[in-house]
Amino acid sequence: MGGEHEQPGRQGLYDPRNEHDSCGLGFVAHIKNRKSHEIVRQGLDILIHLEHRGATGADPDMGDGAGILIQIPDALLRSEAKKLGIVLPELGSYGVGIFFLPTDPQVRAHCEKIVERAAAEEGQVFLGWRDVPVDHNVPGPSVRALEPVIRQCFVGRGVGIADQDGFER
Repeated sequence: MGGEHEQPGRQGLYDPRNEHDSCGLGFVAHIKNRKSHEIVRQGLDILIHLEHRGATGADPDMGDGAGILIQIPDALLRSEAKKLGIVLPELGSYGVGIFFLPTDPQVRAHCEKIVERAAAEEGQVFLGWRDVPVDHNVPGPSVRALEPVIRQCFVGRGVGIADQDGFER
């Protein structure tokens, strides 16, 4: 009955007829859990070479929202936060969120206040916002008109949160 590469039969939401719809995925890690820029470079190289990552469109300059997931680059963010007058607590006691916000300043300010309020309601300490550096020359003109404002927020662990696991939940 079974070959080594036989697909499972139809069950639940799975249907083998849709198997061709799978999107690309890559994974890079250091076997000894060492952080390095080389790992990030390899992850970006995989991303560049994946033809189909989940979304396609008629405009080849339009991104599909694909990216890489990395550990918090503490030294970089600590340096950038310091320039803004933001003091970050020790690694593991702060989080970083990234937001794609409206270009209208009033609407953006409203959205930011919602984030700040949500952090406080969860017992966390909102530390501040950082504008993410963006190369506006990369996307084509049809994309530039739709570009959001990209900002990071820093949130510190509240006093009522016992440990890093509780903070991450």
